[in-house]
Amino acid sequence: MRIAVAGSIATDHLMTFPGRFADQLVPEQLHTVSLSFLVDTLDIRRGGVAPNISFGMGLLGLRPVLVGAAGADFAEYRSWLQRHNVDTDSVHISETRHTARFMCTTDEDHNQIASFYTGAMAEARNIELQPIADRVGGLDLVLIGADDPQAMVRHTQECRTRGYAFAADPSQQLARLDGDDIRELVDGAAYLFSNEYEAALIESKSGWTAAEVLDRVGTRITTLGSKGVRIQRKGEPDITVPCAPEQKKADPTGVGDGFRAGFLAGVSWELGLERAAQIGCMLATLVIETIGTQEYELRAGHFLERFSAAYGEAAGAEVAARLS
Repeated sequence: MRIAVAGSIATDHLMTFPGRFADQLVPEQLHTVSLSFLVDTLDIRRGGVAPNISFGMGLLGLRPVLVGAAGADFAEYRSWLQRHNVDTDSVHISETRHTARFMCTTDEDHNQIASFYTGAMAEARNIELQPIADRVGGLDLVLIGADDPQAMVRHTQECRTRGYAFAADPSQQLARLDGDDIRELVDGAAYLFSNEYEAALIESKSGWTAAEVLDRVGTRITTLGSKGVRIQRKGEPDITVPCAPEQKKADPTGVGDGFRAGFLAGVSWELGLERAAQIGCMLATLVIETIGTQEYELRAGHFLERFSAAYGEAAGAEVAARLS
């Protein structure tokens, strides 16, 4: 499968607060919150949802096409991604803006407070998918992740017009999008990705019930945190896949992107939805065990050993045939 991954390209500034955000909040003063957190650590990492997903897919042996906008400071990042099997030839480079910045503070309970500087990402709205499809010989699936809102709508509309199957993954942009935009992004998606809170927000803002959302998408994938992931298709029993056991919790940033990378690899390998979700959960576990969204390694033997321990030898044998 030729899969394009559209979304934000950013640099992550990840900080750790040695306490609990909840302990600093005064309920009677929430309307005038003014807080500053003294953090213990700062890690500057490569990030953005589209490169994060593409990186994971590249580690699994796929060659995803990265679609997004970055600044002139993207050269080193581009080289890194190319070394990890990501096609970066369709990234738009801004002449005036820096690559976007994601600034996130995590407390000891793994709650997060984050800000995002748009930068060059605003120019993603100028990207047309057809020239990209022509360059790579067609597109079988376009994942439309969190990005400039106008870019997300444009990519979705073009997918419908040109008949490209697409996966809707609005995630962090749901807070900014209105109901009309959300309905536009979701309707007709082959896959809809969200976590539990985002799933409720999609329904609340769109005005659609859970059943109505399911009527409008092929497959709905909802990540459930420590409870794993739920997969729903209209008229079929739900599939629930547990998380793969983790050895430690280092940083939750990018865990959802890791899941998507593994899931899309499973879809590309035609292994079925349950197996695809298992691959996604295993990759997500590798992400949470490292600080940074693209700092984990995937050694085939180690990956398969842990995957088989989590999901069984038969599942491991199916994945092994693809990884080899």
